[in-house]
Amino acid sequence: MLSSLGLTAAHADGSRMPAKILPSYTAECAACHTAYPPGMLPARSWQRVMKGLDQHYGSDASLDAKTVTEIGQWLQTHAGTYKRVAEEPPQDRLTRSAWFERKHRQIDKAVWQLPSVKSAANCAACHTGTERGMFDDHNLKRPAGLSASQSRAWND
Repeated sequence: MLSSLGLTAAHADGSRMPAKILPSYTAECAACHTAYPPGMLPARSWQRVMKGLDQHYGSDASLDAKTVTEIGQWLQTHAGTYKRVAEEPPQDRLTRSAWFERKHRQIDKAVWQLPSVKSAANCAACHTGTERGMFDDHNLKRPAGLSASQSRAWND
């Protein structure tokens, strides 16, 4: 999926994560949600995300100052600079970015509410390899609980 968006250069294995993944990023961010490749958002979005960890999309994700600085610098270094991610999405939500909405426009809104999915931010519900920064369309899995009509749409 991201290869068609031109978000970041892919590694030979198709991964979108930087070659050196910051351990504290994985430990802190992936503990609650997908550790998104930094290139999926522009630098200004990551700045605001890191400044608002005490109110991180409805949760308190506060970290000590050293960890905030370390993760923040890493995100800035690897933030998206490509045309398609230059636009700061509403509320700095990856799932509200124009490219995300375009790529997922055929997904029935009810799919995001399935217990096996829970929200559009749960990339791993459909994309295998998210922990390695892989979000291509070739390794999709059908989330549990799809209705017959949703399953038909999934196959299209």
